[in-house]
Amino acid sequence: MRDVLVAGGGPAGLAVAIGCARAGLDVVVCEQRSGVVDKACGEGLMPGALRALLALGVDPPGHDLDGITYRQGASVAHAAFRDGPGRGVRRTALHDALRAAADGLGVPVLPHRITEVRQHADHVLAGGLRARYLVAADGLHSSIRAMAGLSAPAGATAARWGLRRHYAVPPFSDSVEVTWTARSEAYVTPVAEDTIGVAILSSARGGFADQLAEFPELAARLADARPVSDVRGAGPLRQRTSGRVAGRVLLVGDAAGYVDALTGEGLAVTLAAASELVRCVRSGRPQDYDRAWSRVSRRSRWLTSGLLWARGRPALARRVVPLAAGAPWLFSLAVDQLAR
Repeated sequence: MRDVLVAGGGPAGLAVAIGCARAGLDVVVCEQRSGVVDKACGEGLMPGALRALLALGVDPPGHDLDGITYRQGASVAHAAFRDGPGRGVRRTALHDALRAAADGLGVPVLPHRITEVRQHADHVLAGGLRARYLVAADGLHSSIRAMAGLSAPAGATAARWGLRRHYAVPPFSDSVEVTWTARSEAYVTPVAEDTIGVAILSSARGGFADQLAEFPELAARLADARPVSDVRGAGPLRQRTSGRVAGRVLLVGDAAGYVDALTGEGLAVTLAAASELVRCVRSGRPQDYDRAWSRVSRRSRWLTSGLLWARGRPALARRVVPLAAGAPWLFSLAVDQLAR
């Protein structure tokens, strides 16, 4: 019997698997998708996320980031990272680096799909495999979260969706540039010396071209740029849970609950939570993980929820970037909190 069965071979699942293997636990990953796992993502790693990856022995290639820039019309606010650079990393490159680290530790990755979970006193049976614990890292719309009875109603918050595409164009700057409109944000992230990623978050549904048209200056800069990836989408982004632990089933990553991609620190929270999950499992106290998850995600949830609350109120949303530009110390403080 294995110690840990991880369902999902994306960054969250692989981070847990690497942590388990480094802690001496017998771990296996089930991932039904073949090849490199990709998803719609802003792809900007905050300095804290980069440090967490390096602590796992993972050093993905990309483009160093010096900070965050907000734009809205004539208003521009920039805040530099205080404690070292972040890094723009294509999601596929991040997956390759994490998978290589897992392979180097001898972690098996099986092409299994988990459609049934049965819990027993001392183990979980899932996908025909037995393990002491099952970690659900199966994404935003986690089926295991539902099977474990941990899904919760979405609530009254307006649904938001994300789209992302890459272009063969030199980066506009060394920061993540976020442009605001009345209902959407466009995130431009350098991921290589000759490539940028463009992610758009919006409360409106529509194709990438229609969404990009909401940002005429950005659309003009990309008019002659060659797309180098297909459009990927995700959403609705808001996902609620009633908890992160149900017996021997633990949730991590997007499966554990998600507020929004607005602040761009989802991977930092995921990596911190993965580390706490491994610690709790190793000590035989899985019940401690829910509180640990709440602790490491608290700052992100509060900041993201507050900004999302303002985003949902047009009069306030119009003031976010002008306020950041007019009070650079306040914007720098917020970015510093997110970058940790």
